[in-house]
Amino acid sequence: MTAALKEAFQKISWVGFYFQKDAKLFLGPFQGKTACTVISLGSGVCGTSAKNKETIIVEDVNNFVGHIACDSGSRSEIVIPIIQNDKVVGVLDLDSYNLSAFNQNDQNYLEQIAALLTNKFDFSELSIF
Repeated sequence: MTAALKEAFQKISWVGFYFQKDAKLFLGPFQGKTACTVISLGSGVCGTSAKNKETIIVEDVNNFVGHIACDSGSRSEIVIPIIQNDKVVGVLDLDSYNLSAFNQNDQNYLEQIAALLTNKFDFSELSIF
């Protein structure tokens, strides 16, 4: 899935999943430069998205208080929570080297992808830990 998204969105510099266990997000499959491996809930864009159960589009990561800069070249970001049985099981994170790279159209399609994943896979049996 990450490889397909990286190819489909030419503006993406990084795409990956973080999966939640307890109060932390752990890096899962990704495409791009090496990334942060553990993020606390409520920290950065990914942790905030997971905590609030909502998609976040950041037009300029330098203006997001608490942004975690895994790649100093990233300029914008979109994070989609993956929710199964009303519980956040992870997030789908996409970064770009361009400002304002993501919009409502991207959000709509990426949320549909996240919903398809939760319908096809049982994340409670995820054993990446």
